[in-house]
Amino acid sequence: MSRTTPPRPLDVTALFPEVAPLARSAVRLHPRAGAPTVADSSIGGPLLWPAEEPWPTCSDHVGGRLRGIAPDDVRLRRRTLAEAWSRPRAEGAELLTPQERALVDRGSAEVRIPQAGPVPLIPVAQLYASDVPSLPRPPGTDLLQVLWCPFDHEDYVPAARLRWRASADVTDPLTAAPLPELIGNGDYLPEPCLLHPETVTEYPAPHELPEDLAERIALWEESQYPDEDDKDGEDGEDGDSGTVDYQYDLSVAPGCKLGGHAPWSFSDPFPMACPECGADVRPLLTLDGAEWDGGSGSWRPVEDAGYTGLHSLGPACSTQLTIGRSYNLQIYVCTASYDHPHVQNMQ
Repeated sequence: MSRTTPPRPLDVTALFPEVAPLARSAVRLHPRAGAPTVADSSIGGPLLWPAEEPWPTCSDHVGGRLRGIAPDDVRLRRRTLAEAWSRPRAEGAELLTPQERALVDRGSAEVRIPQAGPVPLIPVAQLYASDVPSLPRPPGTDLLQVLWCPFDHEDYVPAARLRWRASADVTDPLTAAPLPELIGNGDYLPEPCLLHPETVTEYPAPHELPEDLAERIALWEESQYPDEDDKDGEDGEDGDSGTVDYQYDLSVAPGCKLGGHAPWSFSDPFPMACPECGADVRPLLTLDGAEWDGGSGSWRPVEDAGYTGLHSLGPACSTQLTIGRSYNLQIYVCTASYDHPHVQNMQ
């Protein structure tokens, strides 16, 4: 089923014409739980990988004892919780049986094992140009694959690796990818999701606007509240209070997406450049654990209107990813060469 973003609550360019030239197209990926194959665009699904090509690994964790969680235990924990939430229960009854509680606890308990070799990377995303025609890519390629090391690296995020390839060149695909025995964080293991790409228009976050324009937008937002008492309760369960917030309703779409604007949040924008040549970088992919929440409920797709609020087992959180304190991981690529290292930023 396709996913359709509702029209924005108002036309921001009519109120503030200066933002019109700053518009960018973004592709909301709308990941939803499914059973993707190597032929599908996906998040957390299998990759179309040549059998003769070595699977990428991370050597930062070799030697000593590795501390983490078994991927199978993480998935078992998620299945157990999903089954428990789906069944009816009497008021005041426990959600989990003692046996289920043991499985859930095991799925979040860290263990230590000897680690003699490098850690296999895990598949995170696969995007075919046939599904996303606007996919930025090197000439002659039609497939982007993203993997990462499921342990914290610099700035407390997983270290991603990108592969562009021509899918037609993969004539003997790998049947089963190697998996790490442990992952550093269960939040870095995406659930298999099929994608439902949709192109939307975005405008810069307030942090990236000229100061005068950002101040005028802030004054306009405040004018929607007759008094401070009304402002205190501005967001209900779905962020629907009859008021419009530029950042949450009109600028940057939440969720996993391709391109668009950066979702600056806890820090002001800072210069980013290619670490190899110093050229500018541009947003390629944003990975987010939630597609909408209490502050961005107006972005909830029409097809998901029956789901209110934010539920860890609902469609808004299908990937089961969590970056930091429910932030985003943005991947930027060099504007001069796809061969140069990418840049990561968490917001």
